[in-house]
Amino acid sequence: MKHTKWLLATLLILALALSACAAAPSAPAQPAPAGEEAAPTQAAAEEPAEEAMVAPEGMPGIKPVRIALVMPSTTTDLAWSQSMYDSLKELQNSYGEDVFEIVYTENMFNVTDAAAAIRDYADSGYNLILAHGAQYGTSLFEIAPDFPETSFAWGTTTNTGEEEGVTNVFAYEPRAEQGGYVTGVLAAELTEAGVIGLVGPVDAGDAKLHVDGFVAGVRDANPDIRVNVSFTGSFGDTALAAEAANTHVQAGADVLTGSSQQVVGAIGVAKEKGIPWIGIQADQSPVAPEIVVATVLYDWKPTLLEMITSNQSGDYGGRVLQLTLENSGQTMIYADGLPTGAVEAAKAAEKGIIDGSIEIVPEPR
Repeated sequence: MKHTKWLLATLLILALALSACAAAPSAPAQPAPAGEEAAPTQAAAEEPAEEAMVAPEGMPGIKPVRIALVMPSTTTDLAWSQSMYDSLKELQNSYGEDVFEIVYTENMFNVTDAAAAIRDYADSGYNLILAHGAQYGTSLFEIAPDFPETSFAWGTTTNTGEEEGVTNVFAYEPRAEQGGYVTGVLAAELTEAGVIGLVGPVDAGDAKLHVDGFVAGVRDANPDIRVNVSFTGSFGDTALAAEAANTHVQAGADVLTGSSQQVVGAIGVAKEKGIPWIGIQADQSPVAPEIVVATVLYDWKPTLLEMITSNQSGDYGGRVLQLTLENSGQTMIYADGLPTGAVEAAKAAEKGIIDGSIEIVPEPR
């Protein structure tokens, strides 16, 4: 009997120990209070996170963006196309290749081929497609409505396609008369013969604005100086540009300038004759540093960022964007060794255009 009592006591102690080691029951789930959302389910937590904004120091924040560039010449034309490509690469270097994707197609003089490239890029999901030539407008207005959340842009123009009902096209325009005026003032300070030669492609677009501004700058600096202007009728014929430059030299010009990708030929003549050359669009000093004395550099970065941030906020087009001295879309480069007085006169012209004290009045042509 004594042995039985001892066994019952042992079993009771063991049962109490096992009960103490058992996990406490969990509290029952409580419904979410009215007006509050329940905790996200596992499936909802796995939804893709919104893409993060990237903002290098001093620059606006952007999400990853894919940009396609269709251009009439090459990324190394020392003029129109290279100026855009260089600005895109500078932005890519700032934001990183993972955020800022660039693809491009060169030598698209044929508008039909360019239109096919533009549509292919849109089909491939690029966010911003730059049709970098005034000849591409008709194609853009046909393609853009098929891709309402893709932004397209073209220039030089002020036509966004609004009258055709298009809403996702930006137009851009360098106000080349501003840089042209500044370099006209500089050229007037440099010429000793009182004769300056200008080689233009066609009398239209930013080429016309450049001529208007340059001639006005020379006239306002010294009305006795003559500016001989010639248009080759081509943007890319370097032989014609060289021929025009030689004609100007034979007529007494001791300072030369010009625009578009054709100017490589004219710069060659200036280099051969040892005549100062003043450029516009891209920095042309690498090809002839000894004679390229100044450049009006097109800086597309502010314009590109304006289009990118607009696209990412749901504003896909419908605006005209201009490159000016005031918004840093045009910046001046002066070579070392230029006469101090000539550079000061040019910089005073820059300041006057920016603050509005100088009004550029084109000469009738």
